[in-house]
Amino acid sequence: MVDAPTLLPEERRDDRSRLGYLMVAIAATLFAVNGSVMKVVLDSTLTPLQLTQIRQTCAALLFLGFLAASAPERLRVGRRELLLLVAFGLIGVALQQWLYLVAIKHAPIGVALLIVFTAPLFVALFARFVYREHIRRRVWLAVILCITGLALVVEIWTGIAFDAIGVTAAFGSALVLTGYLLVAERERRHRDAASLLFYGFLFAAIFWAIVQPLWDFPWSALDDSVSLQGNLAEYSAPVWLLLAFTVVIGTFVSFALLTGSLRHISATRASIVASLEPVVATVVAWAWLGQSLSATQLVGGAIVIAGILVAQSAR
Repeated sequence: MVDAPTLLPEERRDDRSRLGYLMVAIAATLFAVNGSVMKVVLDSTLTPLQLTQIRQTCAALLFLGFLAASAPERLRVGRRELLLLVAFGLIGVALQQWLYLVAIKHAPIGVALLIVFTAPLFVALFARFVYREHIRRRVWLAVILCITGLALVVEIWTGIAFDAIGVTAAFGSALVLTGYLLVAERERRHRDAASLLFYGFLFAAIFWAIVQPLWDFPWSALDDSVSLQGNLAEYSAPVWLLLAFTVVIGTFVSFALLTGSLRHISATRASIVASLEPVVATVVAWAWLGQSLSATQLVGGAIVIAGILVAQSAR
């Protein structure tokens, strides 16, 4: 019998890195497809608030089941971190995802994501001026690229080509996502990603249950059959099936892949690969929903992505 070849440490590291990059790429693709799925639901039946509530409540239950079965000890919470976890859930999870859904309801998915993904730029600026971290000079190049690219994307010379509500919500989502990333970065030193996500979704679900009690949720709408719109308008699907995809694939599986990738590659590298999401989302929205951008907007999008990549490599 021939012995299997023994991998050298460098080869094992390369294999783990490739696995990490693949996990992030799959997660970004699933997130991108999920954007179009949520757009169909928003245009057909549920409001951004209702979709946010059902998505985050079900995600909290899935993460609870996963942790209870695999590592219940990770559910323990100290008094000192409880307040921070509550803030993380209310602002970083509940508010951020609600603003994102408002954005994609009123603006093309690709445009909304390009704006939301400027969050790493704000993280770098916050780290420089608040944390007083050393930030490479390239962050200023990132600022210039992002501002120039976004001006082209929203066609600012026309007075903003898209719904002002959508663009404003997207910028709000980017700012809130900045806080999410900063808190998550801090808490990851003390808590694993799965339990951090669970508590984020848990407190978000509790918040939405107060804002809109579950008995007031339009449960009957889940049985409605809705058109898939755009190039798939001749087909329809029940709302509950679309929501199942959003919760299981677009939230639980996607977040699990993204957080799991951090075992193999650094957060900075993972965030750079995750920038595939607005690119893939734009392609999916074009192929499925018929959303398209002008040549100028596509150039602007490429400049924004370049700025995002530069910002993510600045720390």
